[in-house]
Amino acid sequence: MTYMVKPALTIESIHETVIGLLGPVSELRRLAEGEESRVFGFRHGGDDLVLRVNPEGEGFHKDRFAHQKFATASLPTPEVLDIGTLDDGHAWCLSRLVPGITLQEMTPDALATVLAPTTQVLNAIAASDLEGTAGYGPFDANGRGRYDTWRAFVLDAPDPAGTAWRAAADVVDLERIHGYIDEIRRLAAFCPEDRHLVHGDFGSNNVLSDGTVITGVIDWSEAMFGDSLYDIANFFFWRSWLTCMELQARHFEQTLAMSADVWQRLRCYALRIGVVEFQQAAPVSLAAWTMRRCDEVLTGGLRGPG
Repeated sequence: MTYMVKPALTIESIHETVIGLLGPVSELRRLAEGEESRVFGFRHGGDDLVLRVNPEGEGFHKDRFAHQKFATASLPTPEVLDIGTLDDGHAWCLSRLVPGITLQEMTPDALATVLAPTTQVLNAIAASDLEGTAGYGPFDANGRGRYDTWRAFVLDAPDPAGTAWRAAADVVDLERIHGYIDEIRRLAAFCPEDRHLVHGDFGSNNVLSDGTVITGVIDWSEAMFGDSLYDIANFFFWRSWLTCMELQARHFEQTLAMSADVWQRLRCYALRIGVVEFQQAAPVSLAAWTMRRCDEVLTGGLRGPG
């Protein structure tokens, strides 16, 4: 994802904003935030609502499209009620509150009880009806993908010569980046031209649960059309960064038919996820970890211990 500076908002300032939009509200509070948004919950007219404020609004429009197009009983997503822009240019999005906590907030024991429901939601994402959409890779708020083929997306890895890499210049070795990209190009031959809905950032703070079922999948800003294995590769890449990703990666090691081709695709997508993390100006501490993780994936370290 792209790392942008979160809006500087206080409870007092957001209270004035919400009153201006809706009138009197109650129980205004901060909620768990993503990488870019400030998030506030409150009650209005008997409804539990959420207001998110972000530097830009493209992802909010994709959230609305995802709910309108793909939400089902098997794939719960929050209804987006309205989208707008504040006086300072920041985008806001008003949606219904999804109950529960994120997978990232759950204890390992609690997470173990929802691994199967999480897999069911991933299957529902992959099985979504794509009628009326087009293309591959990241799509816009009208369901139009940027690429003509899936491999075109996979092969369009960020150019290490680009200016965005300078943010992590102290920890990024461009020669090693070229090595990752060369391996992505080699492994792309194993990637099928499948076309499914892919969340693009699934598994940690964008999936909520009540401890029994998945109550909502949020933040569709990175969503795309392509190989559904891309979402699973996200678990494998981030497994040593977050406990929730490690547990989900182990789950798929035990339940997914891990043929040689599947491992090659997972390695390809995991490397691409890592390369994009550099290009999108990850914090320096995370960039250093990402470089080490890409080295591990490059040398076959996608599997867990044992």
